[in-house]
Amino acid sequence: MDILQAIRDDGGVAKPTHILQKANLSHDRLTKHLGELVDKNLVSENQENGNRYYTLTENGIKFLAELEKAESFVAGFGLAF
Repeated sequence: MDILQAIRDDGGVAKPTHILQKANLSHDRLTKHLGELVDKNLVSENQENGNRYYTLTENGIKFLAELEKAESFVAGFGLAF
């Protein structure tokens, strides 16, 4: 969820270093999770002028919205995840 939010907060497109900092992950964990998100079509990986960046897909936007609804629902009971 933190990775998806980091990309969204950068306008839907973010470089790996920005995601790494905002999601507070190690490089290895970030690489693993980004690979999974790309495989699940929640994020797309792109390269331009030698720079790599990640973009939220339509599925990623919808998935993040549903996660945030679930988080809000759980918080209504005084719980957190």
